[in-house]
Amino acid sequence: MIKVSIIVPVYNVEDYVEKCLQSLVNQTLEGIEIIVVNDGSTDNSKEVIQKFIKENISSNIIYVEKENGGLSDARNYGMKYAKGEYITFLDSDDYVENTMYEKLYNKAISENADYVECDFYWVYPNKKKEDKGFRYTNKKEMFVHARVVAWNKLIKRDVIKEKFPYGMHYEDVEFFYKLLPNITKFAFVEEPLIYYIQRENSLVNKQGIETAQIFEVLDNVIKYYKEKDLYNVYKDEIEYTYTRLLLCSSLKRIKNIQDKEIREKLIYETWGNLNSKFPDWKGNKYIKTKSFKNLYMKCINKATYKIFSKLKF
Repeated sequence: MIKVSIIVPVYNVEDYVEKCLQSLVNQTLEGIEIIVVNDGSTDNSKEVIQKFIKENISSNIIYVEKENGGLSDARNYGMKYAKGEYITFLDSDDYVENTMYEKLYNKAISENADYVECDFYWVYPNKKKEDKGFRYTNKKEMFVHARVVAWNKLIKRDVIKEKFPYGMHYEDVEFFYKLLPNITKFAFVEEPLIYYIQRENSLVNKQGIETAQIFEVLDNVIKYYKEKDLYNVYKDEIEYTYTRLLLCSSLKRIKNIQDKEIREKLIYETWGNLNSKFPDWKGNKYIKTKSFKNLYMKCINKATYKIFSKLKF
């Protein structure tokens, strides 16, 4: 029986992928499969992977190739091959502790959980920083506080009903919020088990007009919750998340866009979209709770937004 399918999308990471795969073949959990999806790499990633597979012939590594379609497409492609009871994802420039999937799987089984989350390290060239997540106790708290990255989670295959959105940035946002209603029981492994490598030339650090896709992704989430008759159930959480993503993480990315015309256009659209979708966002119950992030958002109005949108943070 395959307990866990680990899907590893690969695109031009010849200097990183071997360390990633080494951390997977050394896992203490038996019954895993490693699905490596070469998403049309143009560097030597293929050669590195094939050499690694030959040297680790006893490991259950499934190697597949496809034309370049982006991270979402590679993850979706890998899921076609997955046979595991649980599915997880790992970016090919990151690596994990050898005990990671044993700890997550054992937690899932012992608590009969559909979804298990762990902490992780941000790894910079000269330091690393632990990211300890909020320990939410219900799905509304989960909606507001969960880290929406795909790679620090073990997910029961049966609850994955939607694919990652094709060709989109912020793919983890749409995937996570469409997954959340299907989760019955969740659990935590309260340890940092993943090393999240920070590279200057990674996709997350390249900002351009694609940053505007956050508007479409969030609209897709809203549409999904309305279609499933869940919008009124999660209205406060949707409003707060929409506000937080636009005024915090998205605005921070927009401010790093080098093209002044694009940058100013998206700053203007961010404010317009927020206030047209949720004109009363300042009255949201989550914004009223105490935190530095909420204090910052409470200070924003039509005048101060122009100031905040020019500050470096």
